[in-house]
Amino acid sequence: MKITLISFDYWNYDHYIVKALHNKGIEATHIDIKKYKYVYTSFFGRVRNFISKTFFKQNIKKIKRQEFIINELINLGKQDAILVIRPDLISLTTHHKIKTFTNNYIAYLYDSCVRFPIDHLLNNVFNTIYSFDLNDVASYQFKHITNFIYFDKQPLKKAYSYEVFIVLSPDERLTQLNAIAQQLDALAISYKFLTVSSRKPSGLYKNIEHTDKEIKIEALKQYLEASQIVLDLVRDGHSGLSFRIFEALAYQKKIITTNVSVKDYAFYNPNNILVIDPKNPKMDPSFFKNTYEVLPEEIYNRFTVDTFVDTIFELD
Repeated sequence: MKITLISFDYWNYDHYIVKALHNKGIEATHIDIKKYKYVYTSFFGRVRNFISKTFFKQNIKKIKRQEFIINELINLGKQDAILVIRPDLISLTTHHKIKTFTNNYIAYLYDSCVRFPIDHLLNNVFNTIYSFDLNDVASYQFKHITNFIYFDKQPLKKAYSYEVFIVLSPDERLTQLNAIAQQLDALAISYKFLTVSSRKPSGLYKNIEHTDKEIKIEALKQYLEASQIVLDLVRDGHSGLSFRIFEALAYQKKIITTNVSVKDYAFYNPNNILVIDPKNPKMDPSFFKNTYEVLPEEIYNRFTVDTFVDTIFELD
C-alpha cells in the first residue's frame, strides 16, 4: 500500500503520521512543503516577483512550491491514498492535478475554516474531508476527528518545577492570560507562562515571560514535563481540541482550558480537567489539590496517532 502526506509541517507534528504508517508496514512518503526553498537567481527575479504579486496577484514562490508538489508525485507515481493537511495553501488547479495521482484524496483540517477558509475547495475536490473543529463539522458536514497523541505515554510524575504552564502567541487571549496569572499569584500557585512573538506585547502582566525565539518541539516537551497542569486557552471561533490537550494526556497532566467542548470527549474527567469561562476565567482553588486520576487504557488509545491513521486511511 502506498500513501503520501502533503503538508506544511511547521510544528513537526505531521511527520508522526508518516512514522505511524511506516510502523504498520505501509510505504508512506511525506511531501513537506516547508522544506521547499525557492532561490532567486538574481536581483531582477525578486523585482519580477514583487511586480507579479503586487499587480497580478501571482506569487512566483508559491507557484514554484506547487510545481514542486506535482514533480514529487510524478516521481512517486500512483498512490493508494493522498492526505493533505492545510489544503488552503494549495491552489484549486493544483489540487485537481494531485487528485489524478490517487483514487482516494483526503483532507484534514487542524484549524478552523474561520481562520483558513476552504470554501473554494468544497465542490468534489476531496473524497473525504476530516476536521478537528466541531462547528465546522456541523456547518459543512465534514467527518470529525481530533488531533492526536504523537508520542508514547510518559510516567506519572509527582515532582515538578511549576504547577501551571502555557506557551502561546499573544493575541485576543492575552487578557485571559493576564487575569489567570494574577489569580495564580494571589493563590501562591507557581506557573510558567510564556508568550512568543517578534515583539513583546504591550500590557503583558509582569510575571509572564516573553521571547522572540521560536520554541522548538523538544523544548516545548521539556516545559510540559516540568509542569503539573497544562493551561489551554482556545482561540476565538475554535471548538476543536489543540495539541496541548493531547500532549497533556501523554504526560498524564491535569488541564485547565477555556474549551467547553472538551466535556464531550471520553477522556473528560472533572478531577483532571477544569473548564473555565473565557470571559471570566476564574480559578477554582480546590482543583489544584486533587491528584491526577489515570485514564483507562482503552480510552487513552482512542486518541493516539495509531488510531488517527487507522481512521483516516480506513486501515482497520
